[in-house]
Amino acid sequence: MRLGVVIVSYHVRDLLRACLQSVYEDAARTPGLHVDIVVVDNASTDGSAEMVAEEFPLARLVASRENLGFARGNNVGLKLLGFGRSELEEQGSKLERPEAALLLNPDTELQPGALAELTGFMQSHPQAGGCCPRLNYGDGSFQHSAFHFPGLAQLALDLHPIPRLMETRINGRYPRSLYDGGRPFPIDFALGAALMVRDKAIDAAGLLDEGYFMYAEEMDWQRRIQQAGWPIYCVPAARVTHYEGQSARQFRRAMTVALWRSRLRYYDKHHPAWKRKAERWLIARAMRRRLAQARAALAAGQDDAGVLQDQMAAYAEILTWLEENASAGGEQRP
Repeated sequence: MRLGVVIVSYHVRDLLRACLQSVYEDAARTPGLHVDIVVVDNASTDGSAEMVAEEFPLARLVASRENLGFARGNNVGLKLLGFGRSELEEQGSKLERPEAALLLNPDTELQPGALAELTGFMQSHPQAGGCCPRLNYGDGSFQHSAFHFPGLAQLALDLHPIPRLMETRINGRYPRSLYDGGRPFPIDFALGAALMVRDKAIDAAGLLDEGYFMYAEEMDWQRRIQQAGWPIYCVPAARVTHYEGQSARQFRRAMTVALWRSRLRYYDKHHPAWKRKAERWLIARAMRRRLAQARAALAAGQDDAGVLQDQMAAYAEILTWLEENASAGGEQRP
């Protein structure tokens, strides 16, 4: 089997090195598997691109001069592998396209046998459009890798957490017993940290929506893949360690704004008008509350002033964006 691997990286050189090493090592122990790796570096200044060029010469490196984000970056890699090409481009290309593509975050490490489990599942289940592994955090603890598509209840819990409900179906989680059972099970969508998608499913759904900069793009993509008739599964026998969010932590304000803009884009694409209106109301109400809380904390001298000011700026920007785009959610502004 030919497998394309796309890794989009931003300022995580050491994690990227470990990720690439784990891919090559696991590929070497998987008989009959040919892996073609593309690394798209989003204008890192920590020597990431130079490290890849020097230490992993077999990987194809795209050293972007700008931060393309997750969706655009992955699309660059997918196109290099032969996905998303027009018929004219395909006619003039001698590239042998992989049978599947694995999107992999640079803050992940494949555990031994992960590629064998994932590719083996895809080969034995030709109706599957894609699959994901079981994830664990860097300390070895369990991380959910699969989720139900979000509704109003999940949004409400995200904005106003209730501890006893956070690990339930209401919050979009699958039972831990399904992961512990070790057998593949169908899911709505997988976390984009490690997601394998079949070539025919990509052809049917198209590439990722570049209107997303970061967050929710993998959810949107898998929804379109499922709508095209290609189901997604979790393969818990495949294990991947995820050090989670290392790139995003480097600029929290921008990522907070990107998160909510992306979620709103997803809601606007896939939810009816009445639900979009309710979602905007819930988000605006929560942002106003958080903004008021941060202002009060700043006035009282609580916490770090710089952090609070950063939070206030993010909440204010989200509220402004909601006001400016109110028509997408219904007749009235939130």
